[in-house]
Amino acid sequence: MLEVALSMLTLVPGGMGGSETYARELTRQLAGVEDVSATAYVGITGRGFSEGIPERAFSFVRGGPSTAQRLSAIASATVFAGSIRHAMRSADVVHFPLTVSVPRPARGTAVVQTLLDVQHLDLPHLFSRPELAYRRRFYEGGAKSADAVITISEFAKRRMVELLGLDPEKIHVAHLGVDAEQFAPNSGARDDFVLYPARGWQHKNHARLIEAMTIVRLTSPETRLVLTGGALDSLGELPDWVDRRGLVSSQELRELYRSASVLAFPSLYEGFGLPPLEAMASGCPVAASNAGSIPEVCGDAAVLFDPTEIGAIAAGISDAMRRGPELAAAGLRQVRKFTWEGCRDVHLGVYRGVS
Repeated sequence: MLEVALSMLTLVPGGMGGSETYARELTRQLAGVEDVSATAYVGITGRGFSEGIPERAFSFVRGGPSTAQRLSAIASATVFAGSIRHAMRSADVVHFPLTVSVPRPARGTAVVQTLLDVQHLDLPHLFSRPELAYRRRFYEGGAKSADAVITISEFAKRRMVELLGLDPEKIHVAHLGVDAEQFAPNSGARDDFVLYPARGWQHKNHARLIEAMTIVRLTSPETRLVLTGGALDSLGELPDWVDRRGLVSSQELRELYRSASVLAFPSLYEGFGLPPLEAMASGCPVAASNAGSIPEVCGDAAVLFDPTEIGAIAAGISDAMRRGPELAAAGLRQVRKFTWEGCRDVHLGVYRGVS
């Protein structure tokens, strides 16, 4: 029996976007593997997160979404490193799905790090000095010292080879997945709104999307924009035709996918990008950025546009509206290429390869 420890001490449920979805699905998928025994290790903030596998929560590790709060969690994990290593002492492999490899396991234990992207190197102007220093230390340093690195797209792997000088043989691509059974495609009438589910982070490009929607509304004046996700208060005052919903339940988001006329995804950078696939699984036409990994994920099942050009975003959304049935059919074919079982199998191969 191969014993795997999933160390997620910086976990903050509800505050980590796609990386949180990935980590949760990984715990679910590992639960059903007969020859692998996986245990999750979290701080007290993340207690109850894991699904299907045993979980150990350390009361002395408490984190949060800010850099300072993450550093506090790391400091606590460092101070109590002996206790944490003792708890993981039987593990053959220690995997850090949320990237930060603190504390390092005992000597002789294999280390696997997930590194979702190197956005801080491609778009450094979007990060504060403390955040850049944090990523250099824990993202770059951890990747260079790990026995294997898992990432989520060929785009991300290529950038890690180019910018970090990592051996490509050390990096393994595990595309994220979509559980199609959770999404019921709607092939009928759709409501008159454009959906963008994304946290209010700068690279998500909300400002340009809102300007583009003013152009779309010149010919479709009844079309509204619905925004979901955390940290949307940072966007400031919005037009009255923008519905800022904030964090919504999974069920509400699925209903929005089913009823939206188009999913707009104007992100400037993604290591993967799950919302386009979730929209496709729901029969929703997609208009998405041509940046980062997004073309790799969307294939020919979406209208792609330049996310730095407001006019291009508007034209992409309008084109997706016109091509709705065609894009919906293509999307349902595309999403079948991405499964959580496939993602799990890459992880299992890595675990077995380093142990």
